[in-house]
Amino acid sequence: MCGIVGLFLKDKSLEPELGSMLSEMLVLLTDRGPDSAGIAIYGAAEKGRAKITIQSPAPSSDFPKLEADLSKEIGAKAKVTVKSTHAVIDVPTRNAEEARAAVLRLRPNVRIMGSGDVVEIYKEVGLPEAVVKRFDVQAMSGTHGIGHTRMATESAVTTMGAHPFSTGPDQCLVHNGSLSNHNNLRRELIRDGMSFETENDTEVAAAYLSSKIAHGMNLGEALESGLNDLDGFYTFVVGTKNGFGVVRDPIACKPAVLAETDRYVAFGSEYRALANLPGIADAKVWEPEPSTVYFWEH
Repeated sequence: MCGIVGLFLKDKSLEPELGSMLSEMLVLLTDRGPDSAGIAIYGAAEKGRAKITIQSPAPSSDFPKLEADLSKEIGAKAKVTVKSTHAVIDVPTRNAEEARAAVLRLRPNVRIMGSGDVVEIYKEVGLPEAVVKRFDVQAMSGTHGIGHTRMATESAVTTMGAHPFSTGPDQCLVHNGSLSNHNNLRRELIRDGMSFETENDTEVAAAYLSSKIAHGMNLGEALESGLNDLDGFYTFVVGTKNGFGVVRDPIACKPAVLAETDRYVAFGSEYRALANLPGIADAKVWEPEPSTVYFWEH
């Protein structure tokens, strides 16, 4: 099952409403996956700064004093904004990799949800409505975002097993479907230097794209390559720093719909996720073609 949504804003005046619009889209697909949910929000870049989103099973003990401890460890000012079980760490870009390693040393129990210049990722076990309220996603602004509500099929119902999965800077992926060769791909990617947190096949897909990009492909080329290398049935929505892409497998048995106006591009597993968007009655609406990469970028 699973439900996925994506929203790419062309009209800057809509940016303060991104969180509320994307949250409503996701909640409307709750019955497609009631065990966990997550959203990636791409906000404004601050020159010379980077973000790391972390999650803790014990935030009351892991997050206090983290700002001071991390600033001392990296020798630069770190800002920590706590949101329930998650926290967003803001550091100078030059210290980003050092901070990523340092936070795991200082707080061994935390997990990194994602990192980059603009992305923030929030995901937890529970219904979409509860998850977006927990992190106050409705109040967030940004340029684009993707979301997922999950029905677990091949791995445990856990926070780390929820989508989106992020395996590269400002890159994340949500998935509806199932891959059949993910275990073989995981072994190949481990030999290539990738590491994995879960048994989820979607994490393998995300890592596959990150690996291809690291070897010189752009996102479009990586998605095209996946049509040959990824077996199974799937619809992917991928977020990047400047945009988002959609691709379906050659059979395309999983439901998907795209809509475009002069103000936004929207994706949903079903049209009802898009039905309340402004101007949807005048949008170009279509079903994405099999084996076809769609990508929009600012």
